[in-house]
Amino acid sequence: MTVKSEKNGYVYLIGAGPGDPGLITLKGRECIARAEVILYDYLAHKELLSFARPDAELIYAGKVGGAHNREQWQINEMLVEKAQQGKVVARLKGGDPFIFGRGGEECEALVEAGIPFEIVPGVTAAVGAAAYAGIPLTHRDFTTSVTFVTGHESSGKEVSGINWPQLSLGNGTLVFYMGMKNLAQITANLIVHGRPSQTPVALVRWGTRPEQDVLTGTLADIAGKAHQVGFKAPAVIIVGDVVRLRDKLRWFDARPLFGKRILVTRATDQAGVFSHLLEGYGAQVLECPTIVVTPPESFAALDEALHALNDYDWLIFTSVNGVKYFFERLFELGFDSRALGSCRVAAVGSKTSEALANHGIRPDLLPSGFHAEGLVEKFAEQGVAGQKALYPKADRARDVLPRGLAALGMEVVVPVAYRTAIPDSLSAEALEALEERRVDCVTFTSSSTVSNLATLLGENRLIHLLRGVAVASIGPVTSATCRELGLRVDLEPEKSTIEALTDAIVTQYSSH
Repeated sequence: MTVKSEKNGYVYLIGAGPGDPGLITLKGRECIARAEVILYDYLAHKELLSFARPDAELIYAGKVGGAHNREQWQINEMLVEKAQQGKVVARLKGGDPFIFGRGGEECEALVEAGIPFEIVPGVTAAVGAAAYAGIPLTHRDFTTSVTFVTGHESSGKEVSGINWPQLSLGNGTLVFYMGMKNLAQITANLIVHGRPSQTPVALVRWGTRPEQDVLTGTLADIAGKAHQVGFKAPAVIIVGDVVRLRDKLRWFDARPLFGKRILVTRATDQAGVFSHLLEGYGAQVLECPTIVVTPPESFAALDEALHALNDYDWLIFTSVNGVKYFFERLFELGFDSRALGSCRVAAVGSKTSEALANHGIRPDLLPSGFHAEGLVEKFAEQGVAGQKALYPKADRARDVLPRGLAALGMEVVVPVAYRTAIPDSLSAEALEALEERRVDCVTFTSSSTVSNLATLLGENRLIHLLRGVAVASIGPVTSATCRELGLRVDLEPEKSTIEALTDAIVTQYSSH
């Protein structure tokens, strides 16, 4: 990569892939991260912009209301202008820049202006959409050739540049880009020039995305089928006998949660793991954080306890956040894990235990249940009268644990290690999906996620918007809160973990 030239302005033309942000190349992601200016297209997934540096200038160069936001000449001029200002520019284009991406035109403009540039290839729509639809573009039992064709030629052409007689002969696979508006003409031209009318055809809309839609037929009937169901762009048209393999090889849209929209209400910094698990089974996840986790208003009480760790017999953690904020503060005060000394550690939940393991600590006490009541029972078996415990907690944590341990004769100190607050508003995308009845399942991973959603929506509106939506609760305490608010709980796993909740959701929809 030419770092020296970047000082005087440099442009990267990056293929963003067909839709799935995971298909961006490592080099493409690296170039996005170093860019000072990013011009991105309609088909470039917005998640790719999360790789940009915080101060990067983001410029949308796609479509607004179906019309181009900027003409190609304007995009060319902007690339030149930004580079001449000494900026490192990333031009993020759907698919591959050099396959119907007009990347060649942009490069010509850069060459004429003397601007250095680099091409970062991407997965083109034909390859990505076909693979995710379970259609191999070549197969030795069907065909050994594939042709990419534009289905939307320049309006200035008086005569078509497509050689229909040549395309129509033989059995090679054809993939038409941007051809939905001309689907009837494309199929008619192929039939007229020799392709059998019963040749299989597949239309793949939003290929590689969770909302991918595939319609199959033949040259004779696909246009009519598409019109009947209102099949719209953006889509690629795949023509050839290889389409017959889709029924056998389809995998992406055969996953158990494909087509299901699932609302995840966890805090933003914790939603990722859960979302990725659900997406791995094909779900379209709508993240709608109902909790904001922040440091406490004052660290005074926690600091006092941290400076006196030797006075405690037990250190108790009931959440990953408790571990996170406890150790962050411990390190800020100049201590490390050795400061725990002979203090024994108790934890609730496997995730909490894993978070402790990251600090080299194995819990001395870990109940089989995933709630505070189970820990109280474990302590009762131990006999803890006269002992002292430190329980760094959330500001709104239940008092089950302190009360239960006090009843056993244990002294419990409970400094606030972190706060949980209600966000100012809900995700606009998630709220719109709820109002339009486009959510299949809502997940709750704590009582706070339920009660906070009720606060943000209002209890009556909560019940109204979740009518007909499956409610998945992580455990009995959360389920009790759901029922108190008038919700019916449809799913509750035996273990209160994200993995178990995911498995329960998959089982529910697989059985249907």
